[in-house]
Amino acid sequence: MHNNAEIHSFNSFHSFKMKLFRKITFIAAMLAVLAVSAQEAPKREFRGAWLHIIGQGQYAKMTPEQTQAYLRDQLDKLSMAGVNAIIWQVRPQADAAYPSDLEPWSRWLTGEAGKAPSPLWDPLQFMIDECHLRGMELHAWINPYRVTSGENDKPAAGHIYYQHPEWFLKYADGKIYFDPALPESRDFINLVVRDMVTRYDLDAIHMDDYFYPYPVKGVEFPDSASFEKYGKGWGDKGDWRRHNVDMLIEQLHGTLQSTKPWVRLGISPFGIWRNKRSDRNGSETSGLECYDALYADCPKWTAMGWVDYMVPQLYWELEHKAASDLVLSYWWNDHANGRHMYYGQAVRNVMDHRDIPDTLNPTQLNHKIELMRTLPNVHGVTWWPGYSVTENYKGVLDSLSRHQMHTKALCPAVTWIDSVAPAAVTNLRLDKHKLDNVLSWDAPVTTDPMQEAVRYVVYAFRENDDIDISNPRAIIRVTNQTSITLPKLDLPQKHKMARPPATKYVVTALDRCNNESAPCDSIIVYL
Repeated sequence: MHNNAEIHSFNSFHSFKMKLFRKITFIAAMLAVLAVSAQEAPKREFRGAWLHIIGQGQYAKMTPEQTQAYLRDQLDKLSMAGVNAIIWQVRPQADAAYPSDLEPWSRWLTGEAGKAPSPLWDPLQFMIDECHLRGMELHAWINPYRVTSGENDKPAAGHIYYQHPEWFLKYADGKIYFDPALPESRDFINLVVRDMVTRYDLDAIHMDDYFYPYPVKGVEFPDSASFEKYGKGWGDKGDWRRHNVDMLIEQLHGTLQSTKPWVRLGISPFGIWRNKRSDRNGSETSGLECYDALYADCPKWTAMGWVDYMVPQLYWELEHKAASDLVLSYWWNDHANGRHMYYGQAVRNVMDHRDIPDTLNPTQLNHKIELMRTLPNVHGVTWWPGYSVTENYKGVLDSLSRHQMHTKALCPAVTWIDSVAPAAVTNLRLDKHKLDNVLSWDAPVTTDPMQEAVRYVVYAFRENDDIDISNPRAIIRVTNQTSITLPKLDLPQKHKMARPPATKYVVTALDRCNNESAPCDSIIVYL
């Protein structure tokens, strides 16, 4: 997905039709953006960040304690940038960034495949706990088929590869893959997911664009024997391969539904489904197609209800000649199929390109965010990679935290899974703990895990203001705890005897599908 060696170049595309289409689209987009540029950020918006471990050498050099401190720092900075969901890579190549009886420890954590961290700890549980503490979701990111990352990479001792070598194929890129055609491959991948979802309190399972491997020019994926065995009745091998991937996605959906139905399934496909010259329903682009190259018919998966959200990788500038982000933004908006759509944006591409002509913006950051917010079927953004945000590449963290995402946002509700709001919290009160003022409340009681309160939203208003929980400016904290410590008010000496300002607080509850309860009875606090 996000390896520079696997970013594919595009053929030039200079037709008059395309130029005219882009010009009209630019004008429409500019008018739409200008219409909303003065609006507040929405209260409901998915703001994700990918944190990958593959190719990241820092983790193997750190002690567990150093790694935990590093990850806390990453999460604090991403929270400052408005991020409310972390997509954490836990299975980059049929391995595990958590204790597993099914697959070996990932070498990207410890430097050696199969080697456990010392002292032993559980990075996945740590990330779940730290994300939920900050009011963030944790999406566990897996790669379904890839086993090795290159010619010289070998699976760890005890890997399923050695037990069932007949399940795997080696391609011309030097990597080993599960054969997507085999029922045994799909069953094992589902077993891994079921194990993970059963043991951990995950918000979602996430997969990126690596289905069938990116093609090596002139070299066929070596699945002829599988086609001979399983492809009877399929006249076109491409249709058969897409069917194989379809079966994996449908089976994963069933696995989640039968295990924990509130855990979502999300996919981040390559940004082009099909070009219009290949399919009249495709986009006005000219580049590699995930439908034909990776055998991933992504819009079908949302249309069938197998996938809960899509994050197409729109890693090009707005005016790119072959794959315009502007063109693709409109195309994916029109193909959301009633499921959530979040746009994947490459931080460096966004910050390295000036805005389209007739503006003075030094980057495309504001334009892309405002454009996204004008599209009715788009519900948020995900940043690739999160590390570029935390390093504040060309000021992206500063800009997001001060401007585009300076107010907090709740993730959109997943109403097709559950649309019933949890009960309200009760007994909102001010507790004194030594010198701290602690706002506390009681969680609603339920025996239904779907209605369980898993996060709380704390709102603050002036004493005489109406309570308006639709206003994101009023949100001061999202947390999984049932209390928060209120900030101390340091009054100047001459005002020490004056009546301190009063703040009115209310709290709401969020369930596992992000449905929000009614606010509780308010409390007025003088600090």
